[in-house]
Amino acid sequence: MATAHELDEMTNVDLETKLREAKEELFNLRFQSATGQLESHGRLRSVKRDIARIYTVVRERELGIRQDPLAAQATDTAAETDGDDA
Repeated sequence: MATAHELDEMTNVDLETKLREAKEELFNLRFQSATGQLESHGRLRSVKRDIARIYTVVRERELGIRQDPLAAQATDTAAETDGDDA
């Protein structure tokens, strides 16, 4: 289970990978549930929430509420170099 803070530190590529893995896990859990092999129904809920968290972070980055860590580093580096010229 990833917290919002952990997701916030990931790059967009990492988030896409994590989302793909979570969707695949959800598919497998639903399949197990349908065949009666699922032992932990709470895991379904947990994976759904993880997917929602990932979508939230991605959307907030699109809207500019959160920043991609690589973009944040570039901004910090640019600010530091601008400050050195003065």
